[in-house]
Amino acid sequence: MAIRNMQVATRSLDADMTVDEFKEWLRRFDTDRDGRISREELRRAMRAIRARFTGWRSRQGISYADADGDGYIDDSEVDGLIEFAQKNLGLKIVAY
Repeated sequence: MAIRNMQVATRSLDADMTVDEFKEWLRRFDTDRDGRISREELRRAMRAIRARFTGWRSRQGISYADADGDGYIDDSEVDGLIEFAQKNLGLKIVAY
């Protein structure tokens, strides 16, 4: 299943966000609208939250979450990316 295209208002990532809000935020960076997040798109997302070492971290994030090894994060792999973001980027993502 692909991540569906959706417009999302800009929001602060300083506060807790729900899983759905994280997915919506992430969709903003799917620039080619293929429903998947590439390493470059993930790097841009990390830059948007002012993360450091975005090239290295985006490679790590893809490696961590990409269960099928195709080099992209699709909807079925977002939970792994959420886990990575919480552990390595300090994002607070809650279930509700």
